[in-house]
Amino acid sequence: MAISESKLNVFMENFVRDAGAVMHAATVFVGDQLGLYKALAQGPATAAELAARTSTDTRYLLEWLSAQAASGYVEYDGATQRFFMTEEQAFALAQEDSPAFVPGAFQIAVAQFKAIPKMMQAMRTGLGLGWHEHDPNLFRGTERFFRPGYAANLVDQWIPAIEGLPAMLERGVRVADVGCGHGASTLLMARAYPASRFVGFDYHAPSIEHASTIAREAGFGSDRLDFQVAGAADYPGRWHLVTFFDCLHDMGDPVGAARHVREALEPDGVWMLVEPFSNERLEDNINPVGRVFYSASTFICTPASRSQPGARCLGAQAGEQRLREVAQEAGFRHFRRAAQTPFNLIFEVKP
Repeated sequence: MAISESKLNVFMENFVRDAGAVMHAATVFVGDQLGLYKALAQGPATAAELAARTSTDTRYLLEWLSAQAASGYVEYDGATQRFFMTEEQAFALAQEDSPAFVPGAFQIAVAQFKAIPKMMQAMRTGLGLGWHEHDPNLFRGTERFFRPGYAANLVDQWIPAIEGLPAMLERGVRVADVGCGHGASTLLMARAYPASRFVGFDYHAPSIEHASTIAREAGFGSDRLDFQVAGAADYPGRWHLVTFFDCLHDMGDPVGAARHVREALEPDGVWMLVEPFSNERLEDNINPVGRVFYSASTFICTPASRSQPGARCLGAQAGEQRLREVAQEAGFRHFRRAAQTPFNLIFEVKP
């Protein structure tokens, strides 16, 4: 073997960075779940002072805080032996409504690690792993990961990018949010457009139960906002707007799901399709965002599709052309990229 020492050193530097990130992920999850970031965001503290704020153990907190400082997630003042968070760190780690809130991603990572034994078996056999077969951290983490981007863009950017859609929603129409999960997207739209009626559909009954509870706590009646258990190819009703948020690529038969959208739409209706950002070619997705989505797709998206009839396995990096082909196979003639962010592609689809 002709080993280049300089190339090996670069690889080992990547390894050290990645090993630190993997080990650090568990500390982020614990800090989020125990409210440590939110407590530290209130002001600088020694380990003992933060322990008093959070009813946790001082010695464990000293080690946890040291790990956060070494990772750049908090700061440390050696003169006072106090730890503190910059405004940017607090914005990303301690504010649930922030568009940069990141702990949900680490919650998803925890769920992926818990799925390792099942995925090893799936990769040997080629069988699938359904969404419902994952650890519940996946369901909550997915909501917390995607909700900041939806909150920042859905009402102010994505809906206005669909021709005529804001006026339609303000006038009052029927909206089906398919694959709604815990209902973050459905709730955001319902709050913004009180004249319209929204129904979130998902095959996963525990997620529908969670979404229904949140809606009730937010003061919505079922006449304005409702959540029902139904699959992407059998939800009932006629709709002026059907939305799919980051879920079409998880489906075994995305063409069948798209065909059901076309059949369920009113003549002047529109399908708003939101999918993870992706370029068309693999070589153009070899970047930090592609790394996140391909990794998630390996453990979550592709196995979910493989577990369903059809097993189309679009994957989280399907790209615009493959999504267009799905819509065209289902009978749609109008397919337009309406907006995009570093994490999402938003399409306007019409019969």
